[in-house]
Formats: sequence, C-alpha cells, structure tokens
Amino acid sequence: MKLYNTMSKRKEEFVPVEEGKVKMYVCGPTVYNFIHIGNARPMIVFDTVRRYFEYKGYDVNFVSNFTDVDDKIIKKANEEGVSADEISARYIAECKKDMEGMNIKPATTHPLATQEIDGMLTMISTLIEKGYAYEKNGTVYFRTRNFKDYGKLSHKNLDDLRSGNRSLLVSGENEKEDPLDFVLWKPKKEGEPAWGSPWSEGRPGWHIECSVMSKKYLGEQIDIHAGGEDLIFPHHENEIAQSEAANGKDFSKYWMHNAFLNIDNHKMSKSLGNFRTVREISEQYDLQILRFFMLSAHYRSPLNFSAELMEASKNGLERILNAADNLKYLSGNAKEEKMTDGEKEQFAKTPQFAAAFETAMEDDFNTADAIAAVFDLVKFANTTAEAEGSKEYAKALFGLLVKLTDVLGLIVEKKEEILDEEIEALIAERQAARKEKNFARADEIRDELAAKGIVLLDTREGVKWKKA
Repeated sequence: MKLYNTMSKRKEEFVPVEEGKVKMYVCGPTVYNFIHIGNARPMIVFDTVRRYFEYKGYDVNFVSNFTDVDDKIIKKANEEGVSADEISARYIAECKKDMEGMNIKPATTHPLATQEIDGMLTMISTLIEKGYAYEKNGTVYFRTRNFKDYGKLSHKNLDDLRSGNRSLLVSGENEKEDPLDFVLWKPKKEGEPAWGSPWSEGRPGWHIECSVMSKKYLGEQIDIHAGGEDLIFPHHENEIAQSEAANGKDFSKYWMHNAFLNIDNHKMSKSLGNFRTVREISEQYDLQILRFFMLSAHYRSPLNFSAELMEASKNGLERILNAADNLKYLSGNAKEEKMTDGEKEQFAKTPQFAAAFETAMEDDFNTADAIAAVFDLVKFANTTAEAEGSKEYAKALFGLLVKLTDVLGLIVEKKEEILDEEIEALIAERQAARKEKNFARADEIRDELAAKGIVLLDTREGVKWKKA
C-alpha cells in the first residue's frame, strides 16, 4: 500500500510503527458554528482511509479532536451572552449529527482541548526546561530557531518565513526574541475562559493542543497525521517542532493532506456569500450524496462544489443503490436456492472487481478509481443477475457490493419507508416536546426522522418536511 507523504513529497510504502496496527491523528474542527463543507472533506476522506485500513485487517486507533477553546468560540459566546463551554458543547453535538449523516464513524477517541490542559502544562514545562521555550510577562513562546528541522514539512526556509509572521503572531509581538517564535501559552483577556499555570492565568496556544492530545491517546510516535492542506503551515509545522523537541523522537511517519474545496470555482468565504454548511446541504440532498461527491475525486486534487456536480453524484449513487435494491429483491424472490453451474462460472469472475478496487485504494487511496471498480461490478450484476436465477448468486453479488461500498462509507441498503401520517404524528409529538421544554425528546425525534430520510424545515408557517 502506497500513500503520498507531504514530508517527502512522494508516494511511500506504508509500513506501520507497530505491525498490524495504525495510529492515526486527524485535526478536527473548531466548534463555534455548524461545520461547513470544507470541514466535511477531510472528515470524509480520512474516515475512508481508516475504513480501508480496517478492511485490510489493521487495528486502527483513530483520534480526532474538537478544538473547544478558541478566539472564534469566545467571540460567539460574548455575542450570545453565554459561556464558551455552552457554545462548544452545542456545536460539538451539531457536528456529531452532521458526521452521522455523512456516515462518518465515531473516532476511537474524540478528545476536547479543554480537558487536556494538564498535559499541555507538562509539555510546555518540558520545552522550557530543554531551552526550546521561554516566558515573557505571562506568555510562553517557542524558540523556532532552536528546532533545527523547522520547515521540513512545509519545505519553507526559516529566513524566508517573515511573510508568514501574521499567521504565527498571536500577542506580544515586540516581546519575542525572534519574530518567528510562536505562542504556547497566553495570559487571559477580560471575559475569556482561563486556567491556572506557572506563568499566568490563561489558555494554551492552538498548536500545543494537538501535540498533547496525539501523545496522550496515540503515544510519542504515530503512523499518520492528517488534515486539510491549509494546516500544513503553520499548524502542523509547529506541532512537529513542539512534539519532537519535547519527546526527542520523530513525531509522525506519514503526513497526509487533502486539497481545498471550491464553490462554483471560487474559494469558499462568507464575504462572497458562498459559504455552505453541511446542515444546509442536508436540506437539499441526502448527505450520502455529499459523501459520494467528495470521494469522486482524488483527495489531493482540488474539488469544485456545484449544483451540477451534486446532481451528477446523485445520479451516480442512484445507479449503485438501484443495483443493490435489485439484487436484494432477487435474493428474496428467486425460486432456485443454489447457484447454477453457469452462475458459478460468472461468479468466478467477480474477484477482478475487488482486485481493481483494492489496487485503486492501495495507490494513495484513489477513491475515484475505486468508485469506477464499483460501477463495473454494478454493470456486471445488472447484466448477469436475473429473475430466473438463484438466491445464492444474487446474495453473493449483493454481499460483495455491500463489502466494497462499506469501505467508501456508502450505505446501499435503502432506509425503510415511512408513511406520511407517521411523519405528521412524530412532528406533532416533537412540537409538544418542545413546548414542554423536553428538548432531548425533540432532538431524538428529529434524528429519528433524519435516519429515515426526512428533513424537517422550521418555517414561519410552522414545521414542514420533505424527503431527502
């Protein structure tokens, strides 16, 4: 199996630190709002990578954090007049709903930055003791130039980095020994959450959080560290510097980064008015379609989101679902139990589809070619499985289709049908629960309907619904 390592800028054979095991850390979202489709791309991509490792028999320890203390969270909390904890808890819950809709498996561990402060204090103290960090007026900075390999991931030269200063500077610019030094700990400002430390009452810098959470849940050396390409510099570069300076070991063997997602050929931004959340997409499309769309291009290729491409993805996914439905119907209604000799001969050809699928996935997780292999299987199933055929043949083809699509996180068994009167009854129950302030039950009903492909829309005229 080969994967592209951002560090070496080439595809490398995957050799785990520990045989049969994969230790993988993926940077998660900062939870101050609903996740957008840019956040969704790494979630879907690296969930698929994880699924393939599991398909190949690896024991995967998959860690993905939630950044639950950050300037944006504090700003949102102050705007609403609530605590930062309340904002982060709300949007972690909403993020998990969207992840479930995209069929993203829960991580082995989803650590929260605010629950790992002690580990951060320990690592910062170690860096100070080793001469890699220093304190000025309650702020602790990392001495970037003391880490000789700084820039090895982003392939940037320290002396050419001054253009990147704005990304690295957080506070106290003129207190730094060097403009390129970055913050490990900063004193609190008025109205901010804070924790006690030997240097000041304050909070950690963003970069130290991931170094500490990765070390705690995966150990000092991991197999794969992943995220969007926007994290290469400075975030991942700084993580390497901190972790390797503190632990005295190489941090991660492989670094994987997905390319950007554009909207209608433009970079997604609030100022352009093309900022799309996953929740908004879910009101137009089943999130399985979004997942299929994300996997239809190689993860290292820029991807353009548009209505036309989503419609094409909807049609593509429908072809797979229809083939699955047909096989399921045939396996339930066929008169013959066992495969005929002709069917056995046909089924003997099916390993080629699994082989093509695996070849694609083992070449740096080429999901576009893996999907092409699934379509070849679909075409084969549509032309060889017949009403006069056997249950065994239809079931065997269905089993293979489920096995391959499951690696891609695509659910090929359609949700059970729900009648309109059942929907209306559940909506009425949800409205009653909300009046009684039983929000847990109200959320439960929304999730139950969502699982059955029903999207609720809260409008001025009341609650409306539609099938995804």
